[in-house]
Amino acid sequence: MSVASSAQTSVAAPARIAGTPVPLSLRMPDLLEMCRPRIAVMTLAAAATGFLLASPIAVHWSRLAAALAGILQLVAASSILNQVLEMSTDALMDRTADRPLIRGRVSRLEAVLAGVFLAVSGTTVLLAFSDPAATVAGVGTLFLYVLVYTPLKTRSSLCTTLGAVPGAMPPVLGWFAAGGSPGSSALALFALLFTWQFPHFLAIGWIHRHDYRRAGLRMLPSFSDGGRRAGLVAVVYAAAFVPVSMMPVYVGLTGRCYFVTGLLLSALYLAAAISFAFRRTSQAGRVLLLTSLFVLPALLLVMVSEFLYLRALS
Repeated sequence: MSVASSAQTSVAAPARIAGTPVPLSLRMPDLLEMCRPRIAVMTLAAAATGFLLASPIAVHWSRLAAALAGILQLVAASSILNQVLEMSTDALMDRTADRPLIRGRVSRLEAVLAGVFLAVSGTTVLLAFSDPAATVAGVGTLFLYVLVYTPLKTRSSLCTTLGAVPGAMPPVLGWFAAGGSPGSSALALFALLFTWQFPHFLAIGWIHRHDYRRAGLRMLPSFSDGGRRAGLVAVVYAAAFVPVSMMPVYVGLTGRCYFVTGLLLSALYLAAAISFAFRRTSQAGRVLLLTSLFVLPALLLVMVSEFLYLRALS
């Protein structure tokens, strides 16, 4: 679920082509790229939000650090194993053709071993330092992303819906890691990210529609209607995001400040989706994408800030 893939240059490529073993130190930047750091940062922010909202009066900071470490490793494992399974399609797309696996800067075996190691290590950390529910949910999220969402991308546009499930899990993982129980609060956090993802995904799909079509990835509802269906779906979910973004208020996690901010930001998101639906240009898709990348972090920041403020007053 990558927003973009940054171009890489590496001195390791010529050495590998020449058949000379490449030191691990030179391959580390490529392995780090495969972990998709920008996605990892967003994931950690969402997981930390869930943890803080579920924490008792005093935040257990060492437990938070351990939970984030475990979740980070599972996210990195998901990203690496996803790229292993998608080598054939990544090679066909301009946006992914320079990834380390495609260019041979990292071998398939190295990537598999790194992904499995991170999956086992992340699971172990969560099992040792977090609530068991966080471990079960974390492992389940990894398997859903790698073994269900990834192969479905070439088979059905339903991959977007199924892919939104693991994408919405980070705050729930944080909630469970802090000892929070399943309930309306965890559901509100899940629904917030789940609904937010559809206009976000569709914007990415439209921007890279030619790449996706060439590679046979079915990321859009349709490639043959000029984006009308994609625009409609984006508007429907952006409209749904307005009341969904209010759910943290309804369940008592936040108050007036978040309520006002949530209404304004969700309305902004809806306006960007409507603009995209009417214009259906790459530029409109980029505006919707950038709006999505502003709205979610801002909501999470306001949510946590107000929650901590209100708790300090009580």
